[in-house]
Order: sequence, then structure tokens, then C-alpha cells
Amino acid sequence: MGRSLVEIADADGDVTWRFDRSFLTSNWTCIWGRGCLGILAAPAPELGHGCCSVGAELDDEDEAHLVSALAATLVPAQFQYHDVAVAGGVFADDARSATRVVDGACIFLNRPGFAGGAGCALHLAALAMGESPVGLKPSVCWQLPVKVDWTDGADGREVAIVRRWSRADWGEEGTTMAWCCTEGPEAYVGDRAVVESMAEVLEEVVGTAVFVELRRRLCEDVLD
Repeated sequence: MGRSLVEIADADGDVTWRFDRSFLTSNWTCIWGRGCLGILAAPAPELGHGCCSVGAELDDEDEAHLVSALAATLVPAQFQYHDVAVAGGVFADDARSATRVVDGACIFLNRPGFAGGAGCALHLAALAMGESPVGLKPSVCWQLPVKVDWTDGADGREVAIVRRWSRADWGEEGTTMAWCCTEGPEAYVGDRAVVESMAEVLEEVVGTAVFVELRRRLCEDVLD
């Protein structure tokens, strides 16, 4: 997919960051609970699944350990599937590479009507503690729909392309999804550019210095 890229080298000289200008200056916003159609084969906004119809893939054992530790702090009033988690754990397999799918969605997804609140139990628990959910749930979850592609550069530096997720990034699931939130107009209804609305996520991913420079450049683009 053709796109205009903003390139920024980090101060250490180890990584060249390239950012999808069109997405980061767009007014995309998450519309979970406000018309999100989900990622099933047919639109199903009434289920409230969002992008949680599949288990969250985990980066490594450190992330699995974090998820396990956080899950252990949740109480039944916060976590609809607490008893299921106690009985069988929160992971899909012994490799602990993804969270379990229970009743058609991630085990951590509290369904609409749950007294403790609908949505990710980890996310809601972080907010209840006055903490940001960024870093306190699987990275794929708090980063979506931001995607980072890592490659080796010709000069020995790493190249990281920061862009929107696409249908193809979902693998086999992407071929059957009725809807992808970044590829249609429905979610492009925010009141701020993504570089502002997802500032905390982007800063966590790229670091403060790179993010400050990115925001400076993209805000100039928006103002122009």
C-alpha cells in the first residue's frame, strides 16, 4: 500500500523510525461500544466483542508472566470469567502464547450487561486503580490499531515502520472478517488526529524524544 512516510532517527542511532503520515494525521478513533462491527464473519455490534473475538497473542514469556500476575489480582466483581480462569487458567495452551477464548471471545472480555462493566477486565481494573491500561494488558491490545514492522536496514540499523493494522495482519482470520476498522469510513469520526488521541501509546512504543519530534512534524502538517 502506498503511503507517505515521516522518517526520524533515534538519538542513539540504532533505529530509523518511519511513520505512516496519512494514518497518524487521520481522525481514526476506536468506536468499541459505539457501532463497532467486530471482526467476525458477519457484523455483530450487539455482541460487544470488538477485536476480542480471538485470544490476544503474547510476545514472549515475560508478557505471559505479566498477564498471569495481573489476572491473579482480579476479583469476581471485576472479571466475568473469574471462575473459569481459576479452574483452567487464562492461556490457550501450555506454551502460554495467547489468551484463552471462552464463549466466543477472549477470556478477559466482560460481555455487555456484566455488573462489573463491559470491556477488557484488565483494562477496567487498571482504570479502577488510577493507572493507564498501556503496559498493563497484552501489548497487541493496547497498541491496536498501531502496528510496527521491524526490518534490518542496509547500514546495520533497525528500521521500524509504524502504521495502521490492515485486514492482512490478522492472518487467516482476516480473510473472513466482515469488517476491518481501519479500512472503512466508520471509525474515522474522531475529533483529533491519531498522533494526539493515541499519544500515550505512540510515546510508549517509540520513546519520548522520537514522539515529540513526530508530533511536531505532524502537527505542522495538520496546521498547513
